[in-house]
Amino acid sequence: MPPKIGYLLPTREQIMEGRHDAASLLALAERAEALGYDSVWVGDSVLARPRHDPLTLLAAVAARVPRVMLGTAVLLPALRNPVLLAHQVATLDQVSEGRFILGVGIARDVPNVRAEFAACGVPFERRVGRMMEGLRMCRALWSGQPVDWDGRWPVRQGVLAPEPHRRGGPPIWIGGNTAASLERVGKWFDGWFPNAPDPATFASQLVDIQTTARSAGRDPAQLSAAMYLTLFVDDNAARASARLDAFLQGYYGAPAEVLRQRQAVYSGPVEGATQWIAGYAKAGATELILRFAGDHERHLEMLASVRTAIGR
Repeated sequence: MPPKIGYLLPTREQIMEGRHDAASLLALAERAEALGYDSVWVGDSVLARPRHDPLTLLAAVAARVPRVMLGTAVLLPALRNPVLLAHQVATLDQVSEGRFILGVGIARDVPNVRAEFAACGVPFERRVGRMMEGLRMCRALWSGQPVDWDGRWPVRQGVLAPEPHRRGGPPIWIGGNTAASLERVGKWFDGWFPNAPDPATFASQLVDIQTTARSAGRDPAQLSAAMYLTLFVDDNAARASARLDAFLQGYYGAPAEVLRQRQAVYSGPVEGATQWIAGYAKAGATELILRFAGDHERHLEMLASVRTAIGR
């Protein structure tokens, strides 16, 4: 069965272009659904890479597109009070009628991200522990039962409402490629959402996750394995490469050659893009989330049939 294909809305890119409206993003979400994409995703950052708030924007998307799944790629839960996060996510899951996937991450250790954590009053060095405890607390609150919690956020007989549309809350996927990240996926999460640099690495790390899941008494077949893919398609390979490099350097403020080594990226003709995407499908990816390095309407049209092509 071919993997599902998702689309990442360009929230950060539009801000970089000086475009702060939400209407154009909602129109792109509608176009993706009309073209047959399976899901629409939104990234997260407050000050490090300013963009629209993902949960607020996805609530608007949910009201405009009734079919596709919706998700965060990825949310930084450590920046948020988990009681408030649980409330927001439960409400969004109700608004979307159970179509929300909570993708999460711990954030890279770079200066602007550290500054973002400081601005939000969150110790950067404690972000993993805060994330793990906070997500456990979310799941407890999503039960609809009174919760007593002794930890960073003390709660006494707290009852959250509304309950999520899905019993127990939405699935939680987590990014990351380190050994500790892979172990966390296998033991605790519903899916894996990395940015592996090549299909071989993805396949090898997926095996490690599945092994951990079995050891923890979990069914590996129940875990989603997503992949985050960045591309720019053009019949002129040199032009495509230049556009992708400019996008990467503008987005991350780092040399493109360095970023190409640690992210899954492609530039070139559409036939090559299809083969490249198919490589991750063969490696075991169940969901492929596409981030276009510009020209979103054109790319949406061009790659709408990629699922059919890689499923042959």
